[in-house]
Amino acid sequence: MAYEAQNFDHLWGTPGFSETMLKNHFTLYQGYVKNVNTLLEKMNAMRLEVVGGDSTHKEESAELHRRYGWEYNGMKLHELYFENMSKAPSALSSENAVAKALADRFGSYEAFQDHFSKNVGMFRGIGWVTLVQREDTLGVIWIGEHDEGLLANSRILLVMDVFEHAYMTDYGIKRADYIAAFMNAIDWNVVEERFTHVTK
Repeated sequence: MAYEAQNFDHLWGTPGFSETMLKNHFTLYQGYVKNVNTLLEKMNAMRLEVVGGDSTHKEESAELHRRYGWEYNGMKLHELYFENMSKAPSALSSENAVAKALADRFGSYEAFQDHFSKNVGMFRGIGWVTLVQREDTLGVIWIGEHDEGLLANSRILLVMDVFEHAYMTDYGIKRADYIAAFMNAIDWNVVEERFTHVTK
């Protein structure tokens, strides 16, 4: 099985996201897809050797498997990120199921927005800010190096990339300005669809 990079060119023209920044980000994402396919090919070849009794590459196989989680999550987190953005984003209606859930969990949408963007979004370091559904509650969690911090029983509803490559081309070190642009570009229809799918 080989993965194919998705096309997100429909995001050209998103306010607050220059074509140069998006192009660089898409290229980086495509690199993750390529690395995932390369690792799969190598791991499958080594698996056949190890199963056949050849333990020569056992340690190398272990390292490739560890690396795979990082590359795979990098690929998928980018896809989720680009998918929940739009240059003509839908607003969050108070009638949406996810809006009601956010109000129940955080007190109001505004309280959630502040926590997501101004609190967790401004943590020092690189990573991802995510709104997740876990068991019977929503939560905002920080994911570090793709494979650090993601709770095993959680489903991602909304994700924001806060690695420097996501914003420095346009904003330099002004992460808060990038976050404001991202919050205005959220496609809440996508978030609602993810939420509805998870809670069925």
